Amino acid sequence: MPIRLAVRAVILHEDRLLLVNAWPDGISDLWGAPGGGAEPGTGLPANLVREVAEETGAAVDVGAPCLVNEFHDPATGWHQVDVFFRCRLLAPPQPGWRDPAGIVTRWAWFARGAFGAIRWKPDCLPAVAWGSEAAAYDPLEPITR
Repeated sequence: MPIRLAVRAVILHEDRLLLVNAWPDGISDLWGAPGGGAEPGTGLPANLVREVAEETGAAVDVGAPCLVNEFHDPATGWHQVDVFFRCRLLAPPQPGWRDPAGIVTRWAWFARGAFGAIRWKPDCLPAVAWGSEAAAYDPLEPITR
């Protein structure tokens, strides 16, 4: 099975981070950065602009990469590499927005202090979002639901 490449947006606005829940029918309470699979023949920033718009209705300007994360499902062999980019918000997420693919079920802004009350992946996301590192790597780990 080939490795899937995906892009993710680290969007800080008013000192809050935009996260999505991408588990249809509420099967998980796990939050993550908006984004998704990269389409061949399209650059990573353009893929990310599309994915953020699809999942939240927001518009972003894509900046520098800040994190590479990878995870896999040992039971199926599925393996994904996510490239996270710092993004600047151009237009906010739209209330009542529905992901056309039905994958993202909700989005929300989280202050740094709220991360003790939610589950998120990758583990280093808050440190990357509020940190000043140019880029980080989060090693391979099994998928979490």
